[in-house]
Amino acid sequence: MPRSAIGHGIASENSDNDFARRLRQTGDMTFTARDFPVRIGVQLQPQHAPQYSLIRDAVRRAEDLGVDIAFNWDHFYPLYGDPDGEHFECWTMLGAWAEQTSRVEIGALVTCNSYRNPELLADMARTVDHMSGGRLILGIGSGWFEKDYDEYGYEFGTAGGRLNDLGAALPRIKDRFGKLNPAPTRDIPVLIGGGGEKKTLRHVAEYADIWHYFVDVPTYERKSAILDEHCATVGRDPSLIEHSAGLQAKTPEEAVKAAEELVGAGISLITVGAGGPDYDLSVLDAVCRWRDSHNS
Repeated sequence: MPRSAIGHGIASENSDNDFARRLRQTGDMTFTARDFPVRIGVQLQPQHAPQYSLIRDAVRRAEDLGVDIAFNWDHFYPLYGDPDGEHFECWTMLGAWAEQTSRVEIGALVTCNSYRNPELLADMARTVDHMSGGRLILGIGSGWFEKDYDEYGYEFGTAGGRLNDLGAALPRIKDRFGKLNPAPTRDIPVLIGGGGEKKTLRHVAEYADIWHYFVDVPTYERKSAILDEHCATVGRDPSLIEHSAGLQAKTPEEAVKAAEELVGAGISLITVGAGGPDYDLSVLDAVCRWRDSHNS
């Protein structure tokens, strides 16, 4: 499949990503996870940017570089650096990106299920889906950053309880998509982040189009085998779930080597992180160029 089609335009256009999704819908079992074209994401971390204009500029530069997906994250405080540094909110930003960009898919890596009622989250996702012309990915996880919970008045509870809440929310989100008027422009892809072997991967098997995890390759391969087992339990073909991972590298040369290792492990969506205030995209540029040669 030609690289030039990947991620361009809205859902009605014939992109590789939508071709893959049509194969999912028709149940063509000859299509496997390794047949997904390699895609590159960027996570523009909304921290340590004293003006939103710096983030606006970064997402424009990322789209110009040819990135396939632009992610942010769903937190209220920086995850590293000054813990009380500058930070912006996730979903209002995605609405701005929907209007600002024209080609890339957009989403959170990932939304915290605890912060919003599932029906409200579905409505927000549907709205950003329409604003973007069908380019939203609904990334979601159970939540983990205790400071967010404490400062904003959410009950932190336990990891197991938050995972149970996520499992209860996912079918409610799907059900609400079916009730909204107007409906979403497409079946909004669901990305679930995390690697918990008993609950998270079971949720992935049941509900996700994309599974995302930050980890070394050997651990990823072991988790992938466990995901396959969950898919067998729920009657889902595991090859229909795109595998995604974060890329940890400081230089363009390290990034290309790491990307090759991830693809060798069956991962097709690779995401590079960039933080404020500078939003250095040199590593992103290198892996986008590598992707073009890999997919050609």
